[in-house]
Amino acid sequence: MRNRPIPGSSGAVRAMTLLGSPALHTPCETVTDFGPSLARLVEDMFATMYAANGVGLAANQIGVGLRVFVYDCPDDEDVRHLGHVVNPRLVEADGVTVRGPEGCLSLPGLEAGTERFDRAVVEGADVRGEPVRVVGTGFFARCLQHECDHLDGLVYPDRLIGWRRARVLRAARRAPWGRRS
Repeated sequence: MRNRPIPGSSGAVRAMTLLGSPALHTPCETVTDFGPSLARLVEDMFATMYAANGVGLAANQIGVGLRVFVYDCPDDEDVRHLGHVVNPRLVEADGVTVRGPEGCLSLPGLEAGTERFDRAVVEGADVRGEPVRVVGTGFFARCLQHECDHLDGLVYPDRLIGWRRARVLRAARRAPWGRRS
């Protein structure tokens, strides 16, 4: 599914933080200021996610160490879910465990079969500080779990073991963006 920008959004596209950056492995800080700068950050995150053709983006993926993520993601019935969560907490993850292909904007072009629960519930706030509760199933549940992991300093290869983990990390080292001079 190709994502569509939010009408009237004027967010700036920011540089993507790539695997290997300490920002991706550091737990993010709780948001305490629900002012205009947070609203601009969320707009920038949507713009960046759409520019990269993603379905979710955490703030640390653009180098901002705050607990915020945005999403524009379908579920398994192709129902579109669009929004953001500030200070998210994964309060439920249950149902069937499914191993499915998972990618990440911070590991462009790579994916690996990753186990996730088929249902997830996230609670947090919106940019005004109002409570939000997001319930996802299927692919959308995978997205919610993935973005919460980012804010805790995890990337999906951290959930892999054995040959799956070795294969994706080897591919990352060989990728043009993963080569170190």
